[in-house]
Amino acid sequence: MPSSPKFFHARQPPSRSKFTFFILLCLVTGFGGFIFGIVAFLRPGSGYSCIGGGGPVRSVSVVWDKSGGGGSGGSGDGGGGDGGGKRYKVMGFVGIQTGFGSVGRRRSLRKSWMPADRQGLQRLEDATGLAFRFVIGRTNDKAKMAELRKEVAQYDDFMLLDIEEEYSKLPYKTLAFFKAAYALFDSDFYVKADDDVYLRPDRLSLLLAKERSHSQTYLGCMKKGPVFTDPKLKWLVLGCFFFIVCCFFDFHVMTLRLASAYDCSLFA
Repeated sequence: MPSSPKFFHARQPPSRSKFTFFILLCLVTGFGGFIFGIVAFLRPGSGYSCIGGGGPVRSVSVVWDKSGGGGSGGSGDGGGGDGGGKRYKVMGFVGIQTGFGSVGRRRSLRKSWMPADRQGLQRLEDATGLAFRFVIGRTNDKAKMAELRKEVAQYDDFMLLDIEEEYSKLPYKTLAFFKAAYALFDSDFYVKADDDVYLRPDRLSLLLAKERSHSQTYLGCMKKGPVFTDPKLKWLVLGCFFFIVCCFFDFHVMTLRLASAYDCSLFA
C-alpha cells in the first residue's frame, strides 16, 4: 500500500532568528540612546548651577574688610554677595588671572574656548559645572580703569579685586583671589589659570569629577630643579638657595579643604 505523502514546512534557521533579534535590539538601544542624548542636551544643567539656578552671569567687585575681621563684601549685581550673602554652588571655580595690558589675550580666549556672550558662557558653565571669571585688580590710572569698566559692561565676566594690580604684588593677588572665590562660590575645586593658558573645559570637568581618596588635593604643572642665582641669567631667583617641589604658577587646582586653609590674615 503506497505511503501517504509527507509535507515539510520550511523552518527558519535558528541562527538567523537570533541574528535578526540582535539587530532589532541594537536598533532599539541606539534609538533610545539618541533620544536620551537629545533630552540631556536640551535639558538645563542639573546638580551644579553656576549662578543660583540659571540666573544671569554677572561680574562682581570684591572689597576687603582690612580690619582683621576676614569678611568680604561685593559691590555689583549677582554672581557674588555681601558678607553674609549666598555662596553659589559649583563643582569648580576657574579664575583666569589677567592684567590691564592683556586685552589681546582676553580677546583671544573669548574667540577660542571661552564664550564672549552671557548666554554662551552660562550654557558652558551649566554643561561643565564650572564657573569662569577673569580676575583683575585695580590701578590708579583713570584711563585704564575706564577701559576696564567698558569691557566689564560689554562681556560681564570679571572678578574685580580691591588690590593694586602690579607684578610685584602677584602673590597677594593670588591670596586675594582664593579668598574671594571661597567667599563667593561654594565650590569643590578652585582653579587658578593664567590668561595665556588655553583650557579644555570639558576635559577639566571630567578631571575634577573623578573620585579622590584625599580631600586636600593640589594639582598643577609640577616644578622642581636648580635655582638660578646668577644675575646674568634670565630666570634669576633672588634670595633662594633651593627650590622645593611645587605647582608652577601657570595653572593649578586645589580642593575646598585646601583653599579654606589659606591664611587670610595677610589682608589684616
